[in-house]
Amino acid sequence: MMMERFEGYIFTALCSTNFLISCLLFSKITREQRDPYMDEIFHVPQAQKYCEGKFNEWDPMITTLPGLYLVSVGVIKPLVWLADWTGDVVCSTAMLRFVNLLFNCGNLYILYVTICKLHLKDKSRAAGRRVLSALTLSTFPVLYFFTFLYYTDAGSTFFTLFAYLMCLYGCHKAAALLGICAMLFRQTNVIWVAFCAGSVVAQKMDEAWRLEQSKKRDEKSPSRILLAVSGARKVARFLLGYLTTPINIKAAVSSTWPYAVAGLGFVAFVVFNDGIVVGDRSSHEACLNFPQLFYFFSFTLAFSLPVSLCRQQLVKFLHVLKKHLLLLLLVTVVSLLLVWKFTFVHKYLLADNRHFTFYVWKNIYQKHQLVRFLLIPGYLFAAWSFLDTLKSKSLFWILAFCVCLVAATVPQKLLEFRYFIVPYLLYRIHIPLPSLPRLLLEFGLYTVVNAATVYIFLHKTFQWANSDAVQRFMW
Repeated sequence: MMMERFEGYIFTALCSTNFLISCLLFSKITREQRDPYMDEIFHVPQAQKYCEGKFNEWDPMITTLPGLYLVSVGVIKPLVWLADWTGDVVCSTAMLRFVNLLFNCGNLYILYVTICKLHLKDKSRAAGRRVLSALTLSTFPVLYFFTFLYYTDAGSTFFTLFAYLMCLYGCHKAAALLGICAMLFRQTNVIWVAFCAGSVVAQKMDEAWRLEQSKKRDEKSPSRILLAVSGARKVARFLLGYLTTPINIKAAVSSTWPYAVAGLGFVAFVVFNDGIVVGDRSSHEACLNFPQLFYFFSFTLAFSLPVSLCRQQLVKFLHVLKKHLLLLLLVTVVSLLLVWKFTFVHKYLLADNRHFTFYVWKNIYQKHQLVRFLLIPGYLFAAWSFLDTLKSKSLFWILAFCVCLVAATVPQKLLEFRYFIVPYLLYRIHIPLPSLPRLLLEFGLYTVVNAATVYIFLHKTFQWANSDAVQRFMW
């Protein structure tokens, strides 16, 4: 009891410190960039129209639903009334951006509670690591940077993580409702609503598997036998049998029907809207961009390096190579084909030199046409590391997560690191709690990257030849 109270004090102090530092950064960024920047030129005027009660006016360049604007109005209008504010301050760019600062606080709390829920073992000795994990992930560089601009990412992440937290607690109606809120921020969050349902079904499958294997006196988990051909067949037979048994289907439906209702609502929206994207459809067309998975695995390895990589892991990977050489060769051939036939390059990636991804593509992938193939060994190691660090989870949970990961990344033509935020955070909170030194290294890495990103955004400005406007580098 004393330990829990002490942990609560630490967390409260860190929340306050985090909010204070974020406010100082927010003030500095807003002073330097007062006008809407990048996508804000669409979001800010639209939110201001909602503030004025013009709910029937819509900018055709906006691709997402109006969740961010509705929440902004819901937060700002009562504050304006209480403080008796008038004039330009009402729904100004700075005021709208401040809404995301509140979402950042919410993300810190949701991450902390979710980590506590997922890592119940060794509760008394892991208090500091849980708090530090939540603080570190709330400052995840790609997410944290957009806390200071009027983008959908902070709110989208908040409602998606909140929905998953409610799912973990078995509050499936609340989770589905929060999932609908997440979809109002970004339509593709329907995938993570489906993941909530998938994780519920995966838990039931895991219980059924254990029961079946206990009767046969076979204690091996499905993930341990999957690499063997006979093991893969065994798991496949179990999946087929489970998903075609009426009593199992009934149990799954009774647990996941709120998510099904949310999914049906999304389908109705797609039919009514004649597509997923609301506006600017020509620039947001779906495709089968399979290398997006490789980009995500590389991105994940880079940001989780302090907590996931060690010498023993490299030795383990080499051992796996020797043991499953034929499987590796097969995966390599498939990867070569996917990179060769399914690499798509969006026009924005080649044209907009304000994004870091422009320079990643220019300085790595465009150096030579063979570079994308030479990177495949690194992709495979990143993919193996990703799966190896999730080995504490059941196979069925990993399958559900990977299916949703594919659905969330592969259809995207544009290489955009913001699309990786939610799957990365879900991955990171599910790996075993790292040691305190590793967490400090991770926090140090994120702090350095955040400091560099903000410094570059503020001080390394430039101008285009055909425009007098100040341009800034960003994620």
